[in-house]
Amino acid sequence: MPKVSINGVDVAFTEHGDPKGPTLLMIQGLGLSSAAWPPSLITALTVSGFHIITFDNRDSGLSQKMPTSDMPNFLLQYLRSRLGLRVTAPYQMTDMMRDVVGLLDNLKVNHAHVIGMSMGGIIAQLLAIHEPRCVKSLVSIMSTTGRRRLPGPTWAVGKHMLSRPRNATKEAGVEYLRILWRLLGSPRYPVSNDELDGYSNRLIDRGMTAEGMVRQRLAVMAAPSRVADLAKLDVPSLIIHGDADPLIPVECGMDTANSIPGARMEIFYGMGHDLPEMLVPAISSLIIDHVLDADSHCKNK
Repeated sequence: MPKVSINGVDVAFTEHGDPKGPTLLMIQGLGLSSAAWPPSLITALTVSGFHIITFDNRDSGLSQKMPTSDMPNFLLQYLRSRLGLRVTAPYQMTDMMRDVVGLLDNLKVNHAHVIGMSMGGIIAQLLAIHEPRCVKSLVSIMSTTGRRRLPGPTWAVGKHMLSRPRNATKEAGVEYLRILWRLLGSPRYPVSNDELDGYSNRLIDRGMTAEGMVRQRLAVMAAPSRVADLAKLDVPSLIIHGDADPLIPVECGMDTANSIPGARMEIFYGMGHDLPEMLVPAISSLIIDHVLDADSHCKNK
């Protein structure tokens, strides 16, 4: 898998599909590498003629893991976040956004349709806010504006995410992730333990560390609200969320849609904080139509 050095960080990426087609840049969520995207979603987008760029955020997958020497106390910073106080983080969400800008510049991609999931949605929003030249359209999936009064995760999800695997073995990591995905998963679209274990193994084999997840969580907690900046956007935007999301409740997606002028909101009944295989055809169809409409709108300007 190729890598490029961006702002002193090695970022691993993959290109799929037709290089001459419209470019879709896909940004994953907290702790997740590009291996977390459902292969069926990538296939649906590539067979539609798109050029797909997936990559691993810093501190995940095959991209560079950041140093731990300046790691603040997570529990203290978590409490500060809950109280609305300033959070200290080793790096900021804007640093992760600049990694994306550097990747596009390195690949000589002037602009792309940007798709971000969860934390990736935050990065995608920041890209549209700070580097609008890069963004032809925006798709924010199960993400949020960062408004402080919005509801947070359920008690069970929050408790598990504050814990760690029982030891450093791969088996313990798979067990931890199986419990997490079971908590986060879509109640209307359950999956088997074998499927969850296969997914977890794929992520761990790609490169997933507890320390990397903590650093990314600190960056998310340190990020200020984007509400005022989102209100200034002039970019075709599609917001996708599940009404049963136990990590980032659907109210967060609704707030995102309400904050971006002209944004379209699509809510899936029974969907949690994942991309169920049964919903991939509907989600991919929404994305394809959105991108084609955005391209048509740009040509008619």
